[in-house]
Amino acid sequence: MTALFLRELRLGIRAGGGALTGVLFFLAVIATIPFAIGPDLNLLARIGPAVLWIGALLASLLGLDRLFQADREDGALDLMILAADRHMLALTVFVKCIAHWTANVLPLVIATPLLGLFMNIEPAGLGASTLTLLFGTPAITFIGAVGAAVSVALPRGGLMVSVLILPLTIPVLIFGVLASYAAVADPDPFLPPFLILCALSAGFAVIGPVAAALALRWSAD
Repeated sequence: MTALFLRELRLGIRAGGGALTGVLFFLAVIATIPFAIGPDLNLLARIGPAVLWIGALLASLLGLDRLFQADREDGALDLMILAADRHMLALTVFVKCIAHWTANVLPLVIATPLLGLFMNIEPAGLGASTLTLLFGTPAITFIGAVGAAVSVALPRGGLMVSVLILPLTIPVLIFGVLASYAAVADPDPFLPPFLILCALSAGFAVIGPVAAALALRWSAD
């Protein structure tokens, strides 16, 4: 599994600058908002955590269609399906998801404190947004693995992945934004929505790879 993780990590870094593309898209979303709503710093600070989460969510969707596509094109996916039983295939999908998140989504989390300055977010809000993205974005990747597995047999499944998984990511978005706002709003507790966000990531870490493995077997039949 370690060798698989390192292989997928190298492929993810080399595959067309996916991490750089995601960060640039994230930057484009964040930088456009102040021009759209005007120079109201108080308004920017209020909506900042939500904008960061929406930008990170959309940027996280960019490379999900490539999660299994390269393996399908070179035949490696068929070998994985034939050689592994149901549980091992789910574990393989889990490792691929972790590698994809590390190569493509973790740079978005690292860039969040810097991009949050565009939104005039105070330090506590920046720290909370970064922390919630760190623990919440893995859920998006695990959900995306299901969409990527369902659409892997389609010739142009990139848009289909986004259409399939975007509604499923709404609970992650809601609790991520709630926790970020709670860090800067004194009456609101930070811990409950943050723990629910962590629970969503942990739950999808189990459900996502299993569902994706079943979808891959179905697509191979």
